[in-house]
Amino acid sequence: MTQPASRSVGHYQYEERDRAFLQERINEFEGQVRRRLSGELSEEEFKPLRLMNGVYLQLHAYMLRVAIPYGVLDSRQLHRLADIAAKYDRNYGHFTTRQNIQFNWIALKDVPTILRELAEVDMHAIQTSGNCIRNVTSDEFAGAAKDELMDPRIHAEIVRQWSTLHPEFTFLPRKFKIAISGSPEDRVAARFHDIGLLARPSENGPLFRLFVGGGLGRTPVVGQELFDSVKEEDLIATLEAVLRVYNAFGRRDNLYKARIKILVQTIGLEAFRKAVEDELARMDRAAYRLTPEHVAQIRARFALPDLKAPVEAVDVLEQHKKADPAFARWVASNTHPHQDEGHICAVISLKTPGAIPGDVTAEQMHGLADLAERHSFGEVRVTHLQNLVFGHVRKDQLYELWQGLKALGLAAPNVGLISDIVSCPGLDYCNLANARSLPLAQKLGARFGDAALQAEIGALSIHMSGCINACGHHHVGNIGLLGVDKRGAETYQILLGGDAGENAAIGGILGPSFAEDEAVDAVARIVEFYLGQRQKGETFSAMLKRCGLKAFKEVAYETV
Repeated sequence: MTQPASRSVGHYQYEERDRAFLQERINEFEGQVRRRLSGELSEEEFKPLRLMNGVYLQLHAYMLRVAIPYGVLDSRQLHRLADIAAKYDRNYGHFTTRQNIQFNWIALKDVPTILRELAEVDMHAIQTSGNCIRNVTSDEFAGAAKDELMDPRIHAEIVRQWSTLHPEFTFLPRKFKIAISGSPEDRVAARFHDIGLLARPSENGPLFRLFVGGGLGRTPVVGQELFDSVKEEDLIATLEAVLRVYNAFGRRDNLYKARIKILVQTIGLEAFRKAVEDELARMDRAAYRLTPEHVAQIRARFALPDLKAPVEAVDVLEQHKKADPAFARWVASNTHPHQDEGHICAVISLKTPGAIPGDVTAEQMHGLADLAERHSFGEVRVTHLQNLVFGHVRKDQLYELWQGLKALGLAAPNVGLISDIVSCPGLDYCNLANARSLPLAQKLGARFGDAALQAEIGALSIHMSGCINACGHHHVGNIGLLGVDKRGAETYQILLGGDAGENAAIGGILGPSFAEDEAVDAVARIVEFYLGQRQKGETFSAMLKRCGLKAFKEVAYETV
């Protein structure tokens, strides 16, 4: 059965003033591109302009990063991304850990045209790079998960509108990242953001737990709780105050010490909190008050899915699972309980073992858009772990969806398992990287690709980055790999024990780095040791805590 798709299910529906704003911005940037191509602007002069419009200059070509606010797309938008991949890139796009999509082989002369084609479907690339407030990320199961406390997308949209081209925060000391979730568990790595927000309801309206000063990169830091219960009416004022303090006192003389995490560490949390409170006291709080009427206006721009399912939907799903063990295996790893008994959240793995994590071809994007139309109200979500989600699938249609995903080569039953590897593009594309990360991700995915082995291992995450900037979040993987340059050779440092959730932790470094194939073998020995020594029901993190890093180190280096 085909469900009629609503174009605005899951995200904010643009008004004409939003579209007019985008056209003005594109016109402005088109002139800047023209001046760069003619030589009127030097690359140094052009750099801050292109960055504010999502354009990077990488090793081999320009890269365009397109914003997907709080990770929600509709099928029309996904079709357009597929068209851009086919027409202007090399027939694929790469989904990132900030819920964006990157096109890695863009010609600068085509960028204004691409931006116009994006604008036709209410998309843009503004503030996906540069020293500004980046794309606001959110929980991929927002508004759908059975365990959710409150839907954070309305407030994510409010933060997006507040932060877009904010005149005071356009050129911050460094980039600034905000994440928001409304689930009881941290599904957005809130403690590793410049600001992380965990929302919850109360008798008097939503409250927000605010973490500040988290981040990865050269100096990984777990964010600290600045406020426990920010009221909804004070949310924007509080964010404004935090950004003002950072903008005023964040370092601009040293690129490596410019993030807010360094400021918070340097002056201490209490001094930072007092500075924010002093700033709030000076502000006209009434001008920043987020009223129930304002929130209701934004909420009205979101369409809700019509969650009607036949009473037999649950039984039909159980019958399909019993009839097809491969399908049952996929359901076990790639779904999440929905608020409505007749529906389920389906996670589409972009980590087929041996493939490049996060990459999707134009044909696959078109196919996913069509499946979303039929099975998820035309809505697609992007996760910060480089996968996709259909948020509202009828249980009696899940088997049909799975068959469609198999036809696209996107039915790997491995979400949350060892081959669900998170990776940055690395030295294949990025001029900051020390080593390639994608080939290593492919080798590890193939090494642990057997479904029975993955099921035996259970939940275990691998994250890898090609350099210390940590775009692959290697610090928070149960197993992390960092590409390093060792006297001109690409090598990989292994970290163990990272956690991006409630028990946030930064992985500990095992020791000297490995060559690529040695790293694969070392990870295999680590996993074998875990399987051989774990107690019943013991997670990798729990066993690491019990046995200690030294025991794993001895195993990793035993034949090197």
